[in-house]
Amino acid sequence: MIRRKYFGTDGVRGEVGGPVINAEFALRLGYAAGRVLAREHAVRGGRPQVVIGKDTRISGYMLESALEAGLSAAGIDVLLAGPIPTPAVAYLTRALRLVAGIVISASHNPYHDNGIKFFSAQGMKLPDEIEAAIEAALDEPLGCVGSEALGRARRMADAQGRYIEFCKSTFPNDLDLNGMTIVVDAAHGAAYNIAPHVFRELGAEVHAIGVHPDGFNINKGVGALHPELLAKEVSARGAQLGIALDGDADRLQMVDGDGRIYNGDELMYAIVRERMQRGKVDGVVGTLMTNFGFEREMKRLGVGFERADVGDRYVLEQMQARGWLYGGESSGHLLCLDCHSTGDGIVAALQVLTALRRNSVGLSAWVSDLRMYPQKMINVPLTPGQDWKTHAGLTAARKAVETELDGRGRILIRASGTEPKLRLMVEAEDEALAVSCAEKLAASMG
Repeated sequence: MIRRKYFGTDGVRGEVGGPVINAEFALRLGYAAGRVLAREHAVRGGRPQVVIGKDTRISGYMLESALEAGLSAAGIDVLLAGPIPTPAVAYLTRALRLVAGIVISASHNPYHDNGIKFFSAQGMKLPDEIEAAIEAALDEPLGCVGSEALGRARRMADAQGRYIEFCKSTFPNDLDLNGMTIVVDAAHGAAYNIAPHVFRELGAEVHAIGVHPDGFNINKGVGALHPELLAKEVSARGAQLGIALDGDADRLQMVDGDGRIYNGDELMYAIVRERMQRGKVDGVVGTLMTNFGFEREMKRLGVGFERADVGDRYVLEQMQARGWLYGGESSGHLLCLDCHSTGDGIVAALQVLTALRRNSVGLSAWVSDLRMYPQKMINVPLTPGQDWKTHAGLTAARKAVETELDGRGRILIRASGTEPKLRLMVEAEDEALAVSCAEKLAASMG
């Protein structure tokens, strides 16, 4: 496994002004990436081009300019797409046959964070060896090609329109959204001037919220992280459906006319059920956090199911390894590789709408066969260096709880990646059973 110094599971991310999310680092990253991409592109001939998209954070202007300068200094032409969703960059990279795509976004994080991630020419994450090469180039001195070889930059006037048409193309031509009232919450993020147009142009009456970014309000009390606001708006408008995206529009939550919120597991089930009407679905990849009820329902339907580590990167890796087309996270990162090369909130919403319109049914009725298991999570403090994996009390309690559940639920024990705590989670058919089993696990750590 290649060890990374700067790249995490989703590019480079951190607080603006910190050690990596600043103008100086972005300049060096642009130059390093440009040198590596130029070498990779050399066999194709011509001038290599990349596209840069961003969300609506105030820091995006600074990082965009620095990346542009670094790439130009390495001889890379740059297309500046402005505020567009992360999956739009993946689409444009493929559609325009570019050498790479770059996204400036920290997704669902608050405005004071930002990040930089790359897509390959195929619209997928960069191969590990390319990321490793970029990291190695970061340690080399900053330079510049000759004036005659400098990269050129230009603004893309039609980036949003191109992506709107792409999204619409994933919705069947024989269907429309006429007669539907939909509330769209764009989280004051990258899809603020895109998502409402997609659903409106397919025939829906659209009421938009979270579409007034000011550089600081991205994800603030709105969007997929805060769907409660959308639920209230759906009720107030008498709408049939609500669609909530996050800051870079790769995450989706939905709300029905009764104000019920549907998470990624339920929405993936809605998509898979519709796909099964068209033919066989070999399998679905979830994560360690995917509800046990989803796993049980896939088994009942004869659909394969595997769990990946949390993170859409790991979900995609398992999907590709198995040749499966569908996967996602409870948080709402949903991948339909028969539509797009990456997770896409707008496209995923359109696939759910395909199921509802084709079957003339509401969301609640369409997912009624999916029984979500109650979940209880307890966080237990860990002392520095404590090896919870060999804790005798926890080991014994786990065995006892597994016997008590007897296939009627599951246990997930994992250390937090951000704080010194052990997360103990139990899902069971009955809420009281989930609570009592979780409490037994927690008590064993005392």
